Amino acid sequence: MVNGSDDIVVPTVSSYILQQNLPNAELILFPDSNHGSQFQFTEPFNRYVTDSLDR
Repeated sequence: MVNGSDDIVVPTVSSYILQQNLPNAELILFPDSNHGSQFQFTEPFNRYVTDSLDR
């Protein structure tokens, strides 16, 4: 899951709760970002996706 630390569309706490209840789930929180955090942090997001797919 990818979430911004200041996401108002999907509150960050909701993503945290979901991550805690899904086996093997990972939560990536980008600092000072909103719902489009993957666009604000394109390079780190792409690295996380690539690393996840390589596992």
